[in-house]
Amino acid sequence: PMLRKSHLLLLAAAFAAILLVASRTLADEFGSGANAFTIDFVTIGAPGNPADTTGDPNPAGAVPYVYRIGKYEISERMIDAANALGGLGITKDVRGPDKPATRVSWFEAAQFANWLNTSTGNAPAYKFDGAGAFQLWSPSDPGYDANNLFRNAQAKYFLPSADEWYKAAFYDPASGIYWDFPNGSDSPPTPVTSGTAPNTAVWNQVIGPADVSDAGGLSPNSTVGQAGNVLEWMETPSTSVSPASSALRLVRGGQWIPAISAASLSSSVVSTELPSLSIGDVGFRVASVPEPTALAIGVLGIAIILLQLNRFCSLE
Repeated sequence: PMLRKSHLLLLAAAFAAILLVASRTLADEFGSGANAFTIDFVTIGAPGNPADTTGDPNPAGAVPYVYRIGKYEISERMIDAANALGGLGITKDVRGPDKPATRVSWFEAAQFANWLNTSTGNAPAYKFDGAGAFQLWSPSDPGYDANNLFRNAQAKYFLPSADEWYKAAFYDPASGIYWDFPNGSDSPPTPVTSGTAPNTAVWNQVIGPADVSDAGGLSPNSTVGQAGNVLEWMETPSTSVSPASSALRLVRGGQWIPAISAASLSSSVVSTELPSLSIGDVGFRVASVPEPTALAIGVLGIAIILLQLNRFCSLE
């Protein structure tokens, strides 16, 4: 029995480790044929984390649920594929297929998120009327969430809220603290034109932005480019959601352009823009609900192992 117990304990530990790695980064598939692409997501855990009271907005970063966020910014290639397959007509800068998609308005980013949902059999995240005007979800709509009139609760993909973006960038789940910068430090990352070296980011450069997967070192949550490269839209309005069509949306994260201050990459700086504007240094990433299948199977597997371990212990 002792040998079997030790084997079961090792198996449970190994299974848990594999589960942790597998659930940390997942790539979701979209499109088809020449227009097929994947989006890598990282899982942001530690639900119920405390808010940060040292940044802007204050408080920020408290998220009571597990979610996923794009490891990288959305690229031009992804917008081209969605345009081709969904007829979205999203306009953007043209720098290269793997460059971040900039000059995309907030409304267009929301339409892209909707296409990610509808093309995979999920509910759209954002409501647009027949004329293409953005609307708030109403109590009669399936998926209505009184706490977030922008996002449909039945959607799988969406733009990250201010708190979701902030937590992914600045919160360190290992230490349980917030850093001032997305490099897991209270000092700014080293400016570079591209690369993935630790403690680097694409900022204060004449040439840019870098490819989305080459936009600096990892954050404590394994995201790339939340400091520098391009600013990013967030779902959250700056103050009131009324009127929804013109309420300013938050953007943050800094950009590659020269002569910007290091503070613009930090937790202390957030800006606002009209959602209708298409801006050459503003892009976006998407977020998602957690993927339940692998996690559920893993938890079930560990539970079975532990039950067997308890059975062997009772026979001793």
